[in-house]
Amino acid sequence: MLEVITKVNDFINGLVWGWPAIILLSVTGILMTILTMFFQLTHFGHWMKMTIGAIFKDRNVVGHTKDKSISQFQSLCTALAATVGTGNIVGVAGAIMVGGPGAVFWMWLIAFFGMMTNYSENVLGIYYRRQNKRGEWSGGAMYYLKDGLGSKKGCKQIGMVLAVLFSIFCFLASFGIGNMTQVNSISGNMYTVFGVPTWVTGIAVLIMGGLVIVGGLKRIAAVTEKIVPFMVVIYIVGSIVILITNISHVGAVFGAIFKGAFAITAAGGGIIGYGIKLAIEQGMKRGVFSNEAGLGSSVMVHSNSNVSEPVRQGMWGIFEVFADTIIVCTLTAFSVLSSGLIDLETGQALTTYNGIELTSANIVSTVFSIHFGKAGAAFVAIAVMLFAFSTVLGWSHYGTKACEFLFGEKFTIVYRVIFVAAIFGGAVMGDNLAWSLADTFNGLMMIPNLIGVLSLSPLVYKITKNYVNRVLKGKNEKPILSYDPEIQAMQEKALSDRN
Repeated sequence: MLEVITKVNDFINGLVWGWPAIILLSVTGILMTILTMFFQLTHFGHWMKMTIGAIFKDRNVVGHTKDKSISQFQSLCTALAATVGTGNIVGVAGAIMVGGPGAVFWMWLIAFFGMMTNYSENVLGIYYRRQNKRGEWSGGAMYYLKDGLGSKKGCKQIGMVLAVLFSIFCFLASFGIGNMTQVNSISGNMYTVFGVPTWVTGIAVLIMGGLVIVGGLKRIAAVTEKIVPFMVVIYIVGSIVILITNISHVGAVFGAIFKGAFAITAAGGGIIGYGIKLAIEQGMKRGVFSNEAGLGSSVMVHSNSNVSEPVRQGMWGIFEVFADTIIVCTLTAFSVLSSGLIDLETGQALTTYNGIELTSANIVSTVFSIHFGKAGAAFVAIAVMLFAFSTVLGWSHYGTKACEFLFGEKFTIVYRVIFVAAIFGGAVMGDNLAWSLADTFNGLMMIPNLIGVLSLSPLVYKITKNYVNRVLKGKNEKPILSYDPEIQAMQEKALSDRN
């Protein structure tokens, strides 16, 4: 049965992650960057001030809410919980081992433009969100496809079809990228480092996940806002120690990245053109797997924020990609490339180290072991466990929202139970199939979402220009906050009360 699934998945994966999809992803990011006048660069200081800077100054950003919404900081932590996962460790190492050091360059590039793709998704998510019967905000690609694209002349049916397709793909992806690959990495690391049987890990994660996930978004957000800052800071500190230790190799690492990106030396000593293809594919695929910009996933939790301004939440989307890929993934890449386990001239990875076979799943553990001994391997195993577990929590919410759109609110508790039960299957599933399935579901989610973002790009431009004129240039303009007149009025009042 697994062989049949593998063959079918490989065929679909080849279609959804072909060059047309990569071009679509790149064009969307470039277009949104141009339309917003390179917002991620020209307003770098502003979005940093309104995101990470506001955490220490604005109680509205971190304060817990009494209604069904969550704080902006909680929405960021839950989004980062879903994005900062095994892709930042195992995924980055895998991209380097297959695509060579040059894959890192393409990971950076897709992240730079992906900042504005993620920004646009969040802007549209806040603009088209609505409240369900329980008073919770519901937003995401399915809603801006249905009510945004669907409102255009002659596009009502195509908007609804794409919204349903996106929700189906998200529903399935929640069991792939958000469950199987994450738990698979946890169980693999726990077995390799501590000798814990995979089935034992599966049961333990199932119990812990169930206690949080069944409690809904409020409980998930309460847990992630504690786990995420801790795990990110600790991992960054450990990576920086390695970077400082190997500071003399930084120049060679940069050289290998840029040479490998354009196949001046191809990965594994292969053909130049093939080396470029591998570097681009691996860098972009693993970059998207890590930060999820273009998938339309994290917008589903950003839409639950207590924010009134679409652009305010859009800026959290920029910071999310920046923190995930530019910071965390880069530190992982430098740790691996400066370790001596990768030949920086050819881009080829060692096959073994001290008698241990090197794979994408254990190379980072090996790197930390070189610098910190047995404690280093244990550190990575725990980091992977925290990263992956938090990703499972975040993605359970995405799947819940997809389920709500497809089947209604009553079925969401059924979804959560099935999602928790599926954790055990992820723990014992083969590594290659788990990652391949995740890649496929990523690509399937991406296509309808990017069609929606592209079709609504003029609206993102209009909302961004309105914000810049009002907030940064001091012009007296009516804020553009929601497609719904009642929500627009409610958010205008909230904005006025806050100011």
